[in-house]
Amino acid sequence: MPNRLALETSPYLRQHQDNPVDWFSWGPQAFTEAKSRNVPILLSVGYSACHWCHVMAHECFEDLETAQMMNRLFVNIKVDREERPDIDALYMDAVQAMSGRGGWPMTVFMSPDGQPFFGGTYFPKPSFLKLMTAIDDAWHNRRADIENNIHALIESLGRTAAITPDASLPSFDLVADACEQFANSFDSQWGGFGSAPKFPSTMNLDLLIRQYLDKPDESIKTIVTTSLDAMASGGMYDHIGGGFSRYSVDEKWLVPHFEKMLYDQALLLRVYTHAAIVFKSESYKQICEEIVEYLARDLRHSGGGFFSAEDADSLDEYGHSHEGHFYVFTPSQLRETLPPEEAKIAIDYYEITDAGNFEGKNIPTRLNHRGDFKRSAIVEKIRSTLLATRALRNRPLLDDKILTEWNAMMTASLVEAATLFKRADWLTMAEQNGEFLYRELRVQDPDTDSFRWFRSWQQSGQPKARHRALAADLAHLIDAFTRLGEATGKAIWFARAEQVADDLITHHWDAENGGLFTVAQDAEQLIVRQKDLLDNATPSANSTAANALMRLGAISGNAKFTQAALAILQLFTKIAAGAPSAFGNLLIAVHLHHKGMTEIAVTGHRPDLIDHLKNKWLPTAVVIFGEPFDSPIWRDRRPGFAYVCQNYACSAPAATVEELEKALALIV
Repeated sequence: MPNRLALETSPYLRQHQDNPVDWFSWGPQAFTEAKSRNVPILLSVGYSACHWCHVMAHECFEDLETAQMMNRLFVNIKVDREERPDIDALYMDAVQAMSGRGGWPMTVFMSPDGQPFFGGTYFPKPSFLKLMTAIDDAWHNRRADIENNIHALIESLGRTAAITPDASLPSFDLVADACEQFANSFDSQWGGFGSAPKFPSTMNLDLLIRQYLDKPDESIKTIVTTSLDAMASGGMYDHIGGGFSRYSVDEKWLVPHFEKMLYDQALLLRVYTHAAIVFKSESYKQICEEIVEYLARDLRHSGGGFFSAEDADSLDEYGHSHEGHFYVFTPSQLRETLPPEEAKIAIDYYEITDAGNFEGKNIPTRLNHRGDFKRSAIVEKIRSTLLATRALRNRPLLDDKILTEWNAMMTASLVEAATLFKRADWLTMAEQNGEFLYRELRVQDPDTDSFRWFRSWQQSGQPKARHRALAADLAHLIDAFTRLGEATGKAIWFARAEQVADDLITHHWDAENGGLFTVAQDAEQLIVRQKDLLDNATPSANSTAANALMRLGAISGNAKFTQAALAILQLFTKIAAGAPSAFGNLLIAVHLHHKGMTEIAVTGHRPDLIDHLKNKWLPTAVVIFGEPFDSPIWRDRRPGFAYVCQNYACSAPAATVEELEKALALIV
């Protein structure tokens, strides 16, 4: 008989609905039960595409002996970290404080009121049984030790809220300091930074590209292009279907953890787009086209939203689950699928061997032809055949929830790519996604008639939209809506961006120290109210907001948004100086502030001037055209010209492309 998780909409939670564990979802019912029984809570956090989450589920949660002990000794809560990153971040901080490491699945033991006292990650069954016995003994016989643990942990968990702002803004020197750190950790042989496992580090690469634009330096270009070439040549990139896996387990980018996440596609599309324009690379443009091809084919809801992820594991022909099975080939499989001459070409092009490069099979790669992604007509035909053949296999599980943060992130990236590559179809896709988010994730409260944004949406849910939006959701929405306004010339997108910005500042702002709390003040409060500050796999809520509010402030003329962005930067003055390479996206905002925002307005019907601007990546500029709205950028502007301004003080109106180019050269 299914447990309570059968009522959830998260695919990850529903994966556990048939476990013999008496799971609760996060909520008051579980905490009331724990208090009533006077037992600890066992919190298990993971996500649907997580390989080791599946391993622990099979070894422990599907096992009757383990489940019976869990049910007897604890109240058990299952959380999807993608639905509730606030919960995940809080308890991950606790696990890292206790063990010095973190990861998923995350396993936390806590008091009935949610205070953690022990935690870890993956536990095999024998270790897990011993651990649960020890926790039960400590709960009943050494409660004082647990209370001491809790007291120390709670103090450390509140450290992000306790950071005070500096009187000064972060120095522009921090950008150069970070770039120097990147250079010192750069792997000159294989690209990327540090040793295995390797992650894409997209925000750091994007900062390097900005530094290169400011002062062209071949060493910076080498870091960026070597890394981008190597990532797209290895097995982390899907050479058959497009898109990237989450990270590489080796230094060569050969063997990935095969889960494919929407946020990675968004951030990688962004950096490959910028690099394609700056370095005039058709290869990077091809990678962008194939990311979007994958997105449209496999991750798009019919209503315009984008799904969250595809799993690392899939079933073989015998029903056994294997990581990466969907993506690998043997030489014999290619010979069975393709005519002899095509099979020979495919084996050579995708570097397929009898020995294989992954568990006796082959992840298609271009490792020995780094950066050479151009395909002849016959290779493109082979790719199409292999894609169709692969589609007949059992697909990895699709996590079909639609997350506001990741969708808005993708919309912002898609808008940039659509504009710079002149892809009207991509811009349509981005605008449809924006409309989906505004229609489905913004819900009216029947009691107050006010609207609230939500984080997660799933087609079969009742209600479909769940979980109050967090600061990161709203920050990315501001960025997405602002960029949609710039790309389409429709004033409605700027109005929507301002609505979201007002919501973010009203409900998430720290009036004492500045910056944004993760959770709104009128939403469910956890044991500590934290701030999302570090740029990790995704940009932090605060760094995203700093960038988005600075750009929106320049467009709208509303000083409130600009002042909030600068107050966020002041929160980072001291902490970013200590480890600038950990704040890539925040330093993009620092770069934007110190370079100065350029406002460009094209008035009247001047498609020639607009097209000229759309050919350029201008990271420190905002560009508006089309429908006028209330802003200093539009005031007293004669129709038919381009105005290039800083702080709304403009150079002479440009009537021709040549005059526009001269004006840009003086400021941008």
